[in-house]
Amino acid sequence: MNRFKVLLYEDMREEGKAVLKEKSDLFFAKRLDEDSLIHQVQEMDGIIIRANGRVSRKIIDSAPRLKVIGRHGVGVENIDLEAATEKGIWVVNTPDANDLSVAEHFFGIALILSKMLKKGEKAFREEGRWEVRYQYIGNELHGKTLGILGFGRIGKAIGRIGSRGFNMRVLYYDTLRFEEVEKELGAVKTSLEEIFIQSDFISINLPMLPQTKGIVGEKEFRMMKPTAYIINLARGPIWDEKALCRVLKEGRIAGAGADVFEVEPAPKDHPLLQLENFFGTPHMAAHTEEALKRMSLVAVDVLRVLEGKEPIHPVNQLKR
Repeated sequence: MNRFKVLLYEDMREEGKAVLKEKSDLFFAKRLDEDSLIHQVQEMDGIIIRANGRVSRKIIDSAPRLKVIGRHGVGVENIDLEAATEKGIWVVNTPDANDLSVAEHFFGIALILSKMLKKGEKAFREEGRWEVRYQYIGNELHGKTLGILGFGRIGKAIGRIGSRGFNMRVLYYDTLRFEEVEKELGAVKTSLEEIFIQSDFISINLPMLPQTKGIVGEKEFRMMKPTAYIINLARGPIWDEKALCRVLKEGRIAGAGADVFEVEPAPKDHPLLQLENFFGTPHMAAHTEEALKRMSLVAVDVLRVLEGKEPIHPVNQLKR
């Protein structure tokens, strides 16, 4: 029996590779620029992509044997879905692998901001200023209003932790309505405007789409309470970084955090990273040991497709 050939753009956890190795030979991309990948994919039956690189139309056209593209994670903006679908190639991902990791990351940043942990730790560590305990007075999350932009799997996980762990009132903005979760958490579907007016903490979890690019800008930031915080764990272009810098410098809102940036990797002199009321991390919210193992199991779906079976988590729909 001929073995399948699968190209991994980046390495992944052994759990996923072990699944593939049963019936496939694994190849690792030497470089991730398009010209190089065009040559590397020519004999591949499957591709698995993580955060870096793209699967463009040219790359797809250069892979006549390609049957499946696996996304180690959730977002598929780096994959040309239209080209894949036209060619009859399945695109699969791991939609429920990192819900908890990202949700916990939101509350990690929320606590750092609201409890002034970054400022307090810096003053204590670098200057030995014990007296800042009287200066940096934080706020509790308990009982506050949590606004969630995008009520998908991650948004719901954030809502559940906020409601059950901190007794927060949950508002959400989404194109869909989720009545079961409304009953479960007492969550309320509302407008984008009301999220910004009413919330004490706002979580951005929208997918990166043409209609969501720049959806959060100066107007929305200035609707927020001066005591409110906003955190973006989705994609950098969803909000206007320059507008956010302005309102943070003015002290118009209490603070902001992000795991994502308009341009990645973000430089160390990025304007937001110079602000005391901003806390940033390098796109690592999904990077826990547990989530990375679960994401590597995109291999299960990749192998299913290579064996002629229907995928469990298809992103696109193929005509049969």
